[in-house]
Amino acid sequence: MRNKDRVAVVILNWNGDKMLRRYLPTLLRHTSEEQAAIYIADNGSTDGSMKTVEEMFPRCRRIELDENYGFAEGYNRALRTIDAELYVLLNSDVEVSENWLSPLLDFMDKNPRAAACQPKLLAIDNSWRFEYAGAAGGFIDKWGYPLCRGRIFNKVEYDFGQYEETIETHWASGAAMMIRSQDYWAAGGMDGRFFAHNEEIDLCWRLRLMGRTIHCVPGSVVYHLGGGTLPQGNPQKTFLNFRNNLTMLYKCLPEEDLRKVMRARWWLDRLAALQALVLKFNLGDCRAILRARREFKRWRHDFDADRQQIQASCQLGGSLADRLPFSALWQYYVKGNRQYKKIMSKMA
Repeated sequence: MRNKDRVAVVILNWNGDKMLRRYLPTLLRHTSEEQAAIYIADNGSTDGSMKTVEEMFPRCRRIELDENYGFAEGYNRALRTIDAELYVLLNSDVEVSENWLSPLLDFMDKNPRAAACQPKLLAIDNSWRFEYAGAAGGFIDKWGYPLCRGRIFNKVEYDFGQYEETIETHWASGAAMMIRSQDYWAAGGMDGRFFAHNEEIDLCWRLRLMGRTIHCVPGSVVYHLGGGTLPQGNPQKTFLNFRNNLTMLYKCLPEEDLRKVMRARWWLDRLAALQALVLKFNLGDCRAILRARREFKRWRHDFDADRQQIQASCQLGGSLADRLPFSALWQYYVKGNRQYKKIMSKMA
């Protein structure tokens, strides 16, 4: 019988043969067998990915799922088969740096209230720049829009050392997240109905509502390619982001805020659809946003039981209660503030 792993690094793969060939060697070089077991969980690939892993990377343990369950449910199914104290969810298009794992592990050992943390994410094609998917830690604004230290909407900052402090955040990026297995399952794992996008934000929000904390540890650095499955501007990605974001808000917002936020989002989402059509000439994104609104309306009551359970078990309080106190849209488009640090300094 295999002993329980202290740390399991788990890469969810779907037709990522080229990514595995490119980035797995660096992961293996900078992650000793004593530090962590490395798993490749395959989401029903058809490109020979698992044969590549078997022949070229025999140290990696393989989990083969029978179909593509998406990011959220794919991870749920894979992680159920792994006995480890800490999971590290790592995208196949992430290149780790030397000593990337130790700062995360050290932080979790010293902070038992922390459920999860992420490293600093920089762009592979420009290591001076933050990466869109998580930068230096994720937050949610008053209307539910995600943003990061180092990235507001599509404006990604350069890394000049301005975000080197380890801080508590709202969410950690699913591109590279260390999370306690006990917390992962106490929160019910990721919501498989989301398929992909916003699933890690939803999970982190539920964990915070349970009284746990989420952090960014910039002493650990990884480099992310991003957009490997659905690139920015893909209408399906837009659809999933809007639908899942609205669903997350429905599940997690306190009763006193739900109606106000949803009323605002009714207008803001239609404004986003109009902007996509008129200013960006992107009919696909316009249709995707409106379709996301229709789909959310159709399925939101499927999440009534989730909402009741989440609100009943809420233990959260304090300055990070649920969202930042400002509108990122207002700061970005009206005030012209497009850097996290600049916005936060004006809020102080």
